[in-house]
Amino acid sequence: MKATAELQMVPIGEGVSVRQEITRVIKILKEHDFIIETHASGTNIEGELNEILDTVADIHTSLHEQGCVRLVSYLKLETRTDKEPTLAGKRL
Repeated sequence: MKATAELQMVPIGEGVSVRQEITRVIKILKEHDFIIETHASGTNIEGELNEILDTVADIHTSLHEQGCVRLVSYLKLETRTDKEPTLAGKRL
């Protein structure tokens, strides 16, 4: 099932800059067959629902393995039965 999503990752206790952790998040997302659009507060994703969910779990595992003690993610998902959801369809 196709889905669109917005993902926001928040490493907690990592200091003022979280650039290294967020760069890792984007690198992991780019390893998949997703359409992604980064913005100031997160990343929009278009892809298969199960792959998006599995990738969020992989991101948590990877960042924890790299020393991130606490990580909060906010994930908004949209699926549809009347047509395939796309990021292009969201643009005004």
